[in-house]
Amino acid sequence: MIYSDKVMDHFQNPRNVGTIPDADGVGEVGNPVCGDMMTFYIKVKDNRLTDIKFQTFGCGAAIAVSSMVTEMALGKTIEEALAITNDKVAEELGGLPKNKLHCSNLGADALHKAIEDYQAKTAAGGVKPPAGAAAAQDHEHGEECNCPYCDGPLEGMEEVCACQHCDIELVECPECGNYTNKADETCVSCGAKISK
Repeated sequence: MIYSDKVMDHFQNPRNVGTIPDADGVGEVGNPVCGDMMTFYIKVKDNRLTDIKFQTFGCGAAIAVSSMVTEMALGKTIEEALAITNDKVAEELGGLPKNKLHCSNLGADALHKAIEDYQAKTAAGGVKPPAGAAAAQDHEHGEECNCPYCDGPLEGMEEVCACQHCDIELVECPECGNYTNKADETCVSCGAKISK
C-alpha cells in the first residue's frame, strides 16, 4: 500500500490532536467494519472555527485524514467548513488508496457533526450542559443505548458487559458515562484513562 508523502507526514506528525473540554461542538463518527472512530471538537467565535482538535482510533490513513481536516477547517467560517468534502480531503492529501477512501468520509462527517452539534446548541439558546452530563443521562442503566463501535443497541447494561453484536467487552467510563472497550487504556468518547 503506497501512501503519499503528505499522508505519511500527517500520520507521523498529526496536527491538532487532543480535546477541547469546553467545546462549542463535538462530532463523533465510526466505521464498525474497519474499527475507525473519530471525534472532533470545535470552538467557534463570530461564525469562525477558532480552535479544532481531534481524537482518532484507527489506521494511519484515518489519523492523517483527521489531521488534514483540522488544518483545512481551522479559521474557516461555518459555511466554508461545511463545504469540506471527503473528495477535497483525499485530494489535499495527494490521494488515498481505494481501500482507505472510507477514512476521508469519516473525517468530513465528524467535522460536519461537530458543526451540527454547535448549531443545535446555539439554536437552543446556547445553553450547554456540564461536560459528560448528557452522556450520563443517555446511559442510565436500564435505558437503551448504543455500542460505540458497531452502533448496536445495548440494553440492561451493568458495569461491565460485552456487546452482543461486535463481541467487544465494554465498561462504563467514570468521566463521561459512555461505554468503551474494557481492553483500551482510554475512553473512546472522552479520552479519559480507564482503570483496569
